[in-house]
Amino acid sequence: MNQYETVFILTPVLSDDQMKEAVNKFRGILTDNGAEILNEENWGLKKLAYAIEKKSTGFYVMVEFKAAPEVIKTLEINYRRDERVLRYLTVKMEKYAAEYAEKRRSNKSKKED
Repeated sequence: MNQYETVFILTPVLSDDQMKEAVNKFRGILTDNGAEILNEENWGLKKLAYAIEKKSTGFYVMVEFKAAPEVIKTLEINYRRDERVLRYLTVKMEKYAAEYAEKRRSNKSKKED
């Protein structure tokens, strides 16, 4: 299994409940296909660098997970089919990026304690 990181931007016209439901949908797609979710961060409503579909802001969500390569195709098909998703990007993390992400997560958890 490889380690991946995906960031997707949801349309800003969603309510809080609708946004959480969309995030849960994509988390469910990952877990249903055997992925192990390592970290999830909701970055909140941010200004976009340029307008997408006449919208200047969007809800950013980042998910780190371990999965087989076939899961990525299923996930990205669901991103394309969901009209709430403005943009998405999924990258395979190399060894050093995965180590850095692990350090960042452990530092973040220490700060929260």
